[in-house]
Amino acid sequence: MLRKKGSDLLKDREVLLDLDYAGETHGADCYGSLQNGGFIPPRYLNAATADDDDDPIYIHCEKTATPPAQPPGNYFRDGRTKIDFVLVWEVKSRRKRRTRGKGRGEAEEVEEEQAAQEESRSEKRKAQLARWRDKFIQNIQGVGLLLEKEESSSAKKTIHYLKLSAPWDVLVYYAEELCLRAPLQAQPHPDFNTSAQILQKLCVPNLMADSVPNRPVDYYTCAFRKSKMEKFLGSEDRENYFTNTQRHRIVYEILARTVYGKRKRAEVGVARLLNEGAFKAAFPLHEGPFELPGYEISPGQLNKRQVLYHYWARWSKWYKYQPLDHIREYFGEKIALYFAWLGFYTAWLLPAAIVGTFVFVSGILTMSSNTPAKEICESGGHYLMCPLCETCKPWNMSDICPMAQLGYLFDHPGTVFFSVFMSFWAVTFLEYWKRKNATLAHHWDCMDFHEEEEPPRPEFAAMAPAMEENPVTGVKEPYFPEKARISRMLTGSMVIVIMLCVVMIFLVTVIIYRSIVSVMMYETGSSVLRTQAGNIANISSSMVNLALILLMGQVYTALAEQLTKWEMHRTQTQYEDAFTFKVFIFQFVNFYSSPFYVAFFKGRFVGYPGHYGTLFGMRNEDCGPGGCLIELAEQLFIIMMGKQLINNVQEFVIPKVKAWRQKKALSSVKKAQSGLEPQRWEQDYELIECEGLFDEYLEIVLQFGFITIFVAAFPLAPLFALLNNWAEVRLDAHKFVCEYRRPVAERAQNIGVWFIILEALSHVSVLVNAFLIAFTSDFLPRLLYQYKFDNDLHGYVNFTLAYAPPSYNYSSHGMCRYKAFRDDNGNYTLVYWELLAVRLGFIIAFEHVVFFVLRVIDWMVPDVPESLELKVKRERYLAKQALADNQEALLVSGKMAHSP
Repeated sequence: MLRKKGSDLLKDREVLLDLDYAGETHGADCYGSLQNGGFIPPRYLNAATADDDDDPIYIHCEKTATPPAQPPGNYFRDGRTKIDFVLVWEVKSRRKRRTRGKGRGEAEEVEEEQAAQEESRSEKRKAQLARWRDKFIQNIQGVGLLLEKEESSSAKKTIHYLKLSAPWDVLVYYAEELCLRAPLQAQPHPDFNTSAQILQKLCVPNLMADSVPNRPVDYYTCAFRKSKMEKFLGSEDRENYFTNTQRHRIVYEILARTVYGKRKRAEVGVARLLNEGAFKAAFPLHEGPFELPGYEISPGQLNKRQVLYHYWARWSKWYKYQPLDHIREYFGEKIALYFAWLGFYTAWLLPAAIVGTFVFVSGILTMSSNTPAKEICESGGHYLMCPLCETCKPWNMSDICPMAQLGYLFDHPGTVFFSVFMSFWAVTFLEYWKRKNATLAHHWDCMDFHEEEEPPRPEFAAMAPAMEENPVTGVKEPYFPEKARISRMLTGSMVIVIMLCVVMIFLVTVIIYRSIVSVMMYETGSSVLRTQAGNIANISSSMVNLALILLMGQVYTALAEQLTKWEMHRTQTQYEDAFTFKVFIFQFVNFYSSPFYVAFFKGRFVGYPGHYGTLFGMRNEDCGPGGCLIELAEQLFIIMMGKQLINNVQEFVIPKVKAWRQKKALSSVKKAQSGLEPQRWEQDYELIECEGLFDEYLEIVLQFGFITIFVAAFPLAPLFALLNNWAEVRLDAHKFVCEYRRPVAERAQNIGVWFIILEALSHVSVLVNAFLIAFTSDFLPRLLYQYKFDNDLHGYVNFTLAYAPPSYNYSSHGMCRYKAFRDDNGNYTLVYWELLAVRLGFIIAFEHVVFFVLRVIDWMVPDVPESLELKVKRERYLAKQALADNQEALLVSGKMAHSP
C-alpha cells in the first residue's frame, strides 16, 4: 500500500481497522487475484458502510471445471506472483440423516429432538465462523493483498487453501511502518568463531568448519524509507528486493491487525480466528522439499531448506559449526539467536565437562588415601551406633564401609576447587555471550530494535478500554490503566504463592514417603537392607518426585498463560517476559526444592537420642551413611538426567505422533487426490504447527541451574549436560526444518528475559555453593581437625561422634554413639561453635573473593567488541548520508532567498 495524501490514506487504514468496512464481493476461487484483473488499490475499491447490526458478508464463487496446471515453486497460477502466506480452513460434507419408521418410541423421539437441537447449534456456529472468515478475507483484500484460492476435496470434507501475496506497493508501505532495514553497502563476512581463529593461528586443521553454499550477503543497513529508495542496493529488482522472511513478516502484521467483527469483543486478528476455529492453519510456505533429489546436483542449486537439512539438521553434522546466517535468513532472528546461544553454551560446556570429569576421576584415584573411610571400614564393633528408628536395634559403623568410600567421590578437596571454577565459568560465559550477542545483533540488523518500535498486541488493542497518546511516537493508541494492571498482577502473584505452597505440600509428601520406606527397610532385620535403606528410599523418592515435578509443570504452565493474558501487557515482548518470569519462578521451586531440602535442611533437625525431633509422629530424617552430599548427587542425577531423557524422548516421539495424526486426518483427501502431485501448501499443511521456543529455553536454563547451583555435589553434571546438548541441537534443528510448518520470522536483538534469569542463577550459584561447602560438606570439619589435632586425620571419625545421654542408654539400649558435636547431656560443645564460626567466615570470604573476581572479569571484558564499535560508527555514517534530505537543494534555496 502506497503512502497517500489525506483521505486516501485515511480510507486505506480504515479498511484495516474499521469493522464496519465492506467492499465488493469477489469470486472465492480467486478472491480478486490476478485472474480477476490484477491488483486493485484500496482507494479504488467501492467501500460501503455496513449496517450497525453487523450483517454477514457472503462471498459467492463459481468453481471452474478444470483448474489450470500449477507452476513449479511457491507461486500463484500465473507463475510470477509469490505466495507469501497461506490460510487454510476445512468444510465437512453434510450427511443426510436417516428417517425412521412410524413406530418410534417416546425415548427415540426425545433423542432425535436433542440431536436436532445439537445439529442446529452446530450449524449456527459454522455459519458464524463462515461470516467472520468471509469478512476477514474481504478486509485483507481491501488492504491490498492479492488472493488466490485452491481446494482439495473428498467425500468427507473439502480443504480450502487461500494463498496470499503482498504486491510491491503494500510491501513498501509496511516496510517503512515496521522499520525494516535496507541495504546500503556490502561488507565482508565477519568470522565469529573464536575456536576457528585459535586453530588457524595454531595451524591446526579445523574439523568443525564446513563450506555451506549460498551464504547470505552481509550489508551495512539503515531504516527503510520509501523516499530514499534509489540509495538502497537492489531497489530496481522489485521481485527480490524484499527477502521472503521480510515478506512473511509484513503479511502476518496485516493479518494480525485486520478486524473481522466487533472491536469491543476483541474480534481482531488471525490468531483469534485460529483459536475460534474459523481457520485451521495460517503459515508461510517452506521453500521446497528438504530431501535431496535422487540425482546429482551441485550444492549451489539446493534450495534453502535443503541446505539447512544437509548442512545442519542431520545427525552426521553434530560436530560442525551451525550455519547461523542461513538459519537467520530462513527462520528469522529470534530462532537464529536461540540456536546461536545454544551452540555457544554447548561449546563453553566442553571445558567445564573436562574439568568436572578430571575432578571426579581424581576422587577415584585418591579414594584409597581417605583416612576416615579406612577407620570406618577397620572399626569392626568399636563404634556401636544408636538405633535408626524407635523399633530398630543398634548397629556397627563398619556396616557402612562401602558408602563411606563412595561418599568421598562427591566430598573431597577437588569439589571445592570445582565449585569455585564453575562460579568463574558461569560469569565469564555470560560476559562473552554478551559480546557474541552484540556482534550477531549488529550483523543481523537488530541492534537498534527496541520495544518502542513494537506495536501493541492485537489482543491488547482489542480489549483495551481507552485510547491515549503514546509519549514516544505521539500517536494515539490503545491504553490500559497502569493501576488496573498492577492490581491484576498482584492477584496473579497470590495465585503463584498458592501454587508454590502446593509444591511444598508435595515435597513434604515425598519426605514422609522416604521416611516410611526407610523404616520399612530398617525393620526387615537384614544388614544389607539396613545399610542401603537410605539409598533405596532416596532413589525411589527421587523418581516419585520427578513424576510430580513434570505433572505440576504442565498444570502451572497452562495456568500461567491464562494469568498473563488477563494482566493485559501492551507489547508481545512484555507479555512473553511476564509469562516467562511466572513459569520460571514456579519451575525453579518445583525442580530445586527437593535438592535444596537435601542440601540444607535434611539432618539439621534430627535432635539427639532421647530427644529426637518428629514430623507427624515420625522421626525427622537424618543424612545417610555416606553423608548428605551423596544423596544430593543421587537426587541431581535422577532429576536432571530423568528430565533430559524424558524431554528428548518427547521431542523425538511427540512430533511424529502429531504428524501421524495430521496425516491420518487428511488421508481421505489425499486418496481422492491420489492422481495429482501434492502442492507445496498441501504438503506443509500435513506438517505440525511450530510451538515456539519457550519450552526449549526453559529446558536449557533449568539445566544451567543444575550445573552451577549444586555443582559441588555433582562434578559430572557439565559432562551430562554437554552430551544432552549435542543431541538437543540436532533434535531441535530437525524439528524446525523437517517436522514443523515454517514459523513467521520474528525480530529480536537478544534472548530477552532469559539472560536476566541466567545472570541471577550464576549469582545464586556462588552463594549456594558456599553454603554447600560450609554446612553440607565435611571439608571444613576435616580442615579444622587437621589444624587442631592431626594433619593425617587419624581419629577424625571418633572426633565427629558423640555419646548418647546416659538416660537414653540405660532406659532402652546400651551405650551408643551418634554423629554430632554434643556432650553427654546433649548440649553443643565448644568445637561446634568453633566450627560454626569457621563456616560463617568461609562463606563471607568465599563469596567476597568470588564476587570481586567476577566484577574484575566484568570490567575487563567489554560488552561490545572494539571492532564492532567501529562497524557501528561506519554504518551510522552511511545511514546519515543516505537519509539526508536533499542538502544541496536546501543550500541552493537558502542562497536564492538571501539574494537581492
